[in-house]
Amino acid sequence: MRFNRILLSTSLVVVALVIQVSVLARLHLPGAVPDLLLLTVLGLAMVYGHVGGALVGFGAGLLADIAPPADHAAGRYALVLCVIGYLAGLIKPETGQVRSATGPMAVVVGAAIGSTLLYAGVGALVGDTAARHVGLPGLLLTAAVYDLLLAPFVVPGIMALARRAESDPLTETNSASRKAADISSGWLSSGTGLHIGGQRGAFGGLKTKARTRTTRVGRIKGVKRP
Repeated sequence: MRFNRILLSTSLVVVALVIQVSVLARLHLPGAVPDLLLLTVLGLAMVYGHVGGALVGFGAGLLADIAPPADHAAGRYALVLCVIGYLAGLIKPETGQVRSATGPMAVVVGAAIGSTLLYAGVGALVGDTAARHVGLPGLLLTAAVYDLLLAPFVVPGIMALARRAESDPLTETNSASRKAADISSGWLSSGTGLHIGGQRGAFGGLKTKARTRTTRVGRIKGVKRP
């Protein structure tokens, strides 16, 4: 990943995690907690693609695994967000811009349900049965509703920031200047070559004419020339 991607992704992930832990987790809403970290990963993945989405998801999930008050095994949420980021990056538009809000909203709902199921499935493999006691259907419903309500205020802004960071004006200016310099040097070298070639051709013609005239004069005067 490029430096501007790493810097922007790290900043957004840290801010999202702080808000989720210090604000959203203390709202004590029924069911699941609004997952601002998941929405951040989705917004970046839909701009960076599947590879960038997987890397951002893994880093964000690992940070959530070690940040207090985490009460689960480290790497569990990193695996979940890595898979979600990869899948979300597969639907990245070819033009880089989303024409309609239907696609991203469907991705948000699918990611909310998929991440909850995957998190519960990984927890069942390591012996964590908390999802059974809370009620998995209620978690799925509330997670989808909360994330869908929060997504219009988060995902578009994150995607806009990611696109803006992708178009680095300094890099574009340097590449354009380098290209213009290459073109200018090419024109100069081409023009110089043509000019020198023309001078050589002119001098060669003058020498030939001089030799011809000298030969004619020698023949007229009867002087033998080598």
